Amino acid sequence: MSKGKIGTLLLVLLSIIGIGIAIGRANEPAPSTTPPANNNPALSVSVIGPEMRDIPVSLTANGSIAPWQEAVIGAEVGDLRLSAINVQVGEAVKKGQVLATFSDESVLADVAQSRAVLAEAEANQADARINAERAARLASKALSAQQVGQYLTSEKTANAKVQLAKAQLDAQLLRLKYTKVLASDDGVISSRSATLGAVAAKGQELFRLIRQNRLEWRGELTAAEMTQLKPGIKVMVEVPNVGSIEGTVRFLAPTLDVQNRNGLVYVDLPNAVQNGLRAGMFARGEFDLGNSTGLTVPQEALSLRDGFSYVFLLTEQTEDRARVKQVKVQLGRRNGGKLEILSGVAADDRLVASGASFLADGDSVRVLTQ
Repeated sequence: MSKGKIGTLLLVLLSIIGIGIAIGRANEPAPSTTPPANNNPALSVSVIGPEMRDIPVSLTANGSIAPWQEAVIGAEVGDLRLSAINVQVGEAVKKGQVLATFSDESVLADVAQSRAVLAEAEANQADARINAERAARLASKALSAQQVGQYLTSEKTANAKVQLAKAQLDAQLLRLKYTKVLASDDGVISSRSATLGAVAAKGQELFRLIRQNRLEWRGELTAAEMTQLKPGIKVMVEVPNVGSIEGTVRFLAPTLDVQNRNGLVYVDLPNAVQNGLRAGMFARGEFDLGNSTGLTVPQEALSLRDGFSYVFLLTEQTEDRARVKQVKVQLGRRNGGKLEILSGVAADDRLVASGASFLADGDSVRVLTQ
């Protein structure tokens, strides 16, 4: 047999084999598209329901500790040398306490001169009064009306000069009084710009005083947040790594900042210094706004995935077997180990109590009896 015939027979034989294989595959049953049911539960779970409970309503803000009021104590006389400084920054002072003293030699000399001027004016006043009384008696006998009028005018002039001399003496005595710089209230010295030996100008600042050593917290809030507050609300103010203290809202700022549209709330802090607080400290405040009812679930029932919170809802329960459905929820306030659910579940839903992080949507679970 020639090679050509052998090749032709081989091709025919291979064609017959291929047709047989194709017919055999066509007769095979089509594979099922439905995966086999998995009867093995993924997890044994306990069941809970969302709980309605009272949750504290609070509002937080940041701010700084500041003096309740800061008094500026300045020089009330000018061109005098500071001869003594009696207090330093941080010292507690009493109202009327002498904080500093100006040299008073020149003022004492001015006082003596004013006293002498007053004495001279009083002597002239006495002489003018005598002449006026004599002129009044002799008006109809020896003196003309013009002369009498001159004496009476001299008396009035002398009286005016006495008043002027007294005023000048009072001014010098006041200058002498102001040579002693006094505390305007009880408090603590917060700054000192007075320098021993310096000649101060009138009105120049010498000290700053935190009145009554009383501090407050000034929190910054948005316009919407400020509408929730009113004077008298309790605030827990906390300074990191220092401590916390309860305060009370004194008043709300009547205007908002035109740049950021935020406003300030002023909170009294009794005994703040005794608790280690100081002006300038940064603090966080939490306002107590009472309670309101909310739907809550335990934290263990939540699963955090891709930045969202989920719970697993039980569905299709038969005896002790059920399937779970993954439901995204929106969280609200925290109250201990409970979290408020704002949306996603209803009060009568049945949820997986714990182990949510081990479940997937559609898993079969075994429900444990309570």
